[in-house]
Parts: sequence; C-alpha cells; structure tokens
Amino acid sequence: MAYLTLPRQFLRNCKRVGRRPKVADSTGAALTGNDLLVRTLILRRILLREVLAKDEQFVGVLLPPSAASVVVNAVLPLMRRVAVNLNYTMPAKVVNHCIAQCGIRHVLTSRRVLEKFKLELSANVVYMEDFRDRATLLDKAVAWLQSKLPASVLERKLGIVDVAGDDLLTVMFTSGSTGDPKGVMLSHDNVASQIEAIQQAVQLNDHDVAMGVLPFFHLYGYTATLWTVLSLAPQGVYHFDPRDAHEVGKLCAKHRVTVFMATPTFLRIYLRRVAPEDFRTLDSVFGAAEKLPKELSDAFENRFGMRPYEAYGCTELSPLVAVNIPPSRNRDSGRPGAREGTVGRPIPGVCAKVVHLETGVDLPIGETGMLLVTGPNVMKGYFNHPELTAKVIRKGWYVTGDIARIDADGFIEITGRESRFSKIGGEMVPHGTIEEALQQILGGDEEHLMAVVTAVPDPFKGERLVVMHVPVEKTPDQIRRELAAAGLPNLWIPAADSFCQVPEIPILGTGKLDLRGLKELALTKFSA
Repeated sequence: MAYLTLPRQFLRNCKRVGRRPKVADSTGAALTGNDLLVRTLILRRILLREVLAKDEQFVGVLLPPSAASVVVNAVLPLMRRVAVNLNYTMPAKVVNHCIAQCGIRHVLTSRRVLEKFKLELSANVVYMEDFRDRATLLDKAVAWLQSKLPASVLERKLGIVDVAGDDLLTVMFTSGSTGDPKGVMLSHDNVASQIEAIQQAVQLNDHDVAMGVLPFFHLYGYTATLWTVLSLAPQGVYHFDPRDAHEVGKLCAKHRVTVFMATPTFLRIYLRRVAPEDFRTLDSVFGAAEKLPKELSDAFENRFGMRPYEAYGCTELSPLVAVNIPPSRNRDSGRPGAREGTVGRPIPGVCAKVVHLETGVDLPIGETGMLLVTGPNVMKGYFNHPELTAKVIRKGWYVTGDIARIDADGFIEITGRESRFSKIGGEMVPHGTIEEALQQILGGDEEHLMAVVTAVPDPFKGERLVVMHVPVEKTPDQIRRELAAAGLPNLWIPAADSFCQVPEIPILGTGKLDLRGLKELALTKFSA
C-alpha cells in the first residue's frame, strides 16, 4: 500500500484544520492549524539560512514535549532532514554516543533543558529561544504567503513531492535499558502506516483532543502523540514532565482531553494525584511500553470512571503492534475490541505469529512461544549495524524477544520476556511472576514498586536470582516463606543472601524499568 508521506500529510492537515485549535501546551502556547503551518515555514527559512548545511542529513533534537518541540519535529521532514530525538534523561556520555553514531553536527535544544539535565554535548548547540529575534519581516511575509498556496503547489515549492515512502524519516535510539542504545531506522512509510492503522482502529475525529506527556525520544510519543496529531484530526496538548500529575490534570480539564496515552508507571502517578474531575472528559486511555496490571486498571476505573486499555509494541515496529479497542471506539459490532489479560489484536496491516523457542517452527493457536511480527511497520534496520539487524529480522519477520500466545480470536497474550527469564537447572524462571508475588507480599500499591528481580552469573547453576528492593520491614527469610506459601516453586524463590536494599528502583525517563541499571547494581553487589 502506498502512503502519503508525512510532510505532505502535515501540510494538508494544517490547511484542513485552518483556524481551529491544533496544538497547545503548559506554557500557554496555543496554535491553530494556520498558526502551526506559518511558524513551521518561518523556522524552515531560518534553519536553512543560518544553521544547516546543504549536506547535513541528521539533526539532533533535545526538547521535551511542547508546542516548540512539535514545530521543530514538523519542520525537519519539510527540509528533507532526518530528525534524531535524543534522550535528555540519559547521561551525557550516552547522548554523545548517539550523536557520534549519526554524525550529528547540530542539536536543536533550549538553555533550560541543558541546564536542568546538565548535559555537555559533542555537537553545535542551537538554542531555539534565540530564533524569536531571528525571524525578519520578509521571513514572516513569505511564510504567510506560502501558507495560502494550494497544498499541491506548496509541496512542489518545498521540494517534498518526490520524497519516497522508503526514505528515512527518523533514527530512534532504543532506551538502552539492557545495553548500549541502538539506532532504529524508520522510514516515512513505517510511521505513516501506523497513523493509517491507528485511524482505522480507534476512529479519531475533529472533536478529539490528545494529551501528549510522552517524550518524543520514545517512539510511543513520537508516533502516537506527535505525528498522529500532525497528520490527523485531533488537537494535541503537551506537557514537558509526565510525572507532574497536577499540571497534567489541569491541562486535561482545561482542554477537555478525550484521548490519553501513557505508560502504566505514569498512570500509577495520576491515580494518586489527579482529581477525578480533571479526567472527566476522557473517552479513551491507553497504557503501553510495559505490562498494564489488572489491579491498576481496576483502580483507575474506580477513581475516574474510565478503564485503561493495554496496547503493545516496540521501537523496531514503529512502534505499535496490537491494541485493545475501548467499547466507545469499537466500530465492529460483530466482535469484541478488547480482551482482559491480552494486549489486543494486531492493528490493520500487521501480522503476528508464534514460533517454537528453539526450532523456530510455527506453533498452532493457543500454544506459547516466541512472538514474531511482520508488516509495513518493520524497521529498515539498525543504523550502521547490519549484523544486528540480521539477528532480529528473519525473512521480513521481526523477532520481538517476547514470549506470547495468540488465541482463536487473534488476541495476543504476552507471557514474558526472553531477556527477563533465567535458566536455572534447565528450567526457564520468569522474573515478572516473582515480582508480582513480591509486590503483594511487601504491600506495594499501584504507585509504588517495591521490588524487582534480576540475575547474576552463578558458577554452579548458570544464573542466580537477585531481588533489588526498597526499604521494607520484612526480612529475606520472611519474604521467602511467604513466596513459598504463595505457591512459587522452590527453584523460583531467591536465596536469603540474594536480597539487596536500594534507595529507589531505577526507572528510565520513558517510565520503564532500567533493566541495564538493575543488572549493573546486582553485578556490583553480588560480584563474588
């Protein structure tokens, strides 16, 4: 299927929206479709004149979700440049590693961001706030006149008519939770196919308002809360800090937000700190990027009258693979759109299957194995790492690393993560199952994660389970007895000397567990 490239979708959508609100944020910025288009065209002129060389392909972006960040990400494809959104919550060493991989010469950012995160970058820093005084009267006049041209004429004038669907749109670095970040190359068609599928699945309309708290260096935010807004009907409302529950609630109430996408980690924060009346206009809430526990969904529904629905994806798949569709959005009366305990059905155009963990042979419906996915959302590959790409893409199928089963109705249930299992005594032991039991035993609620499980090498059994936990009253021996009483096999119960207290559980800026940080902590503590 041929998709209209994203910069062309953006231009046409701005002109269609016209004077209606399109983008707002917590700084007070409020842009109509016309405003957004004009500001983007002005910024394009300034960047081409004063910043970017003709041969400069990759441009770094280091900005939190905001109206300014939306404009920056919209303008780069209009200039046929590749946006690389950098993770400002990572150490400077990691950020500069990403900059070096792509050969980035300029990073578009703000002084406030660099000061807050204390980052020293190995590229030319361009402060976006300085551009307020760089726009000349000629820039503004030309941009306004360009915005009045028919979309087809403007596309030719900007030179984006011949942008191909397979051309590179962005390089999105993985979080680095389990190793050094890898640059995932995504094409225009990769992300455009997602937007088409999202529209088919959840039927967004002119009255929808989407809340954008997810950072654009995370593909969930980049695709679902940035380019979906730029390409489709909804208005987007943005806030730079997803943990600032008070401001997030105020924005939802003020702008009458209907669609909210977040991670379960952030939903736990809102559950405790957002007033129910602030979420009164919500129609659809989606939790993704990590498992959405039933207990969290129940608690969220009890407080706000709106149940979150789980979606599933990964960076290499642009990112969405499957979604549970809320009843209010389900247009297929012949079958349910959601099923508790699953991550939903594959989105339109995407196919999933399960294969044997060792032989790779396709498994029948209902059996558990490795989840593989194919479709127009499969990445072009890892930047400058064809050998790593070859390991995860097999004849067009991406190997997710997730253990799953698919039921007769097509719903996918994720039962574990290959990297979150330990092989002990020849048996695969799931870390997540042990963590769920620990959470109940230690009295954790939906906001507070009490303990996580990782593993370190063991000379006798191959691996040794390790529990990293925040301060608790119970001793390791008490915890072990309660794990046994909960029905966990002896093999799954960590030894008494394998518990380690930490001040807090390490979490990435995306809201996910920092698995790499956990592993390093465990190796340091239990290196002997």
